[in-house]
Amino acid sequence: MTTNLVLTVIADDRPGLVESLSQIIASNSGNWLESSMSQLAGKFAGILRVSVNEDRVEKLIEELNELSSEIKIVIEKAADESSDQKSRIVELSLVGNDRPGIIKEISAAVAGLGINVERLNTECTPAPMSSDTLFKAQATLEVPEQIALEALQYKLEQLADDLIVEIEVVVR
Repeated sequence: MTTNLVLTVIADDRPGLVESLSQIIASNSGNWLESSMSQLAGKFAGILRVSVNEDRVEKLIEELNELSSEIKIVIEKAADESSDQKSRIVELSLVGNDRPGIIKEISAAVAGLGINVERLNTECTPAPMSSDTLFKAQATLEVPEQIALEALQYKLEQLADDLIVEIEVVVR
């Protein structure tokens, strides 16, 4: 039987960080299943999911914790992924002039409808032909079937007008 672990990692960025993690995972017969990692402001940060045989879990955790002098690691056993709730996956794209509070407003609207944010990626980039900064966001939303997509679309259209951003919603 296997156990899934979710690891969050952060460290000063340098070559070899991913290799250090992958070496320990592989030496404990673990399987690196999925991850999202980035370099942000001189730091390396990531989250990953690993599966490992139940009899190797404690040894893997012990060896990963030995990296604590160079990498901050938080390790959690993953919950069972089974769910009886039927849902749809919706992709949200947002572009607008950067200003504080955009994600606060969007996340409050989505949470208020009972919609879960599965994935969120954001970035600030220079606007073409101006000195303004554009804020861009890509989100994957899990929308329960009982929530009308029209309600989500209406709420987001209201916010787009208030925030002066462009929002596009695509159902997968």
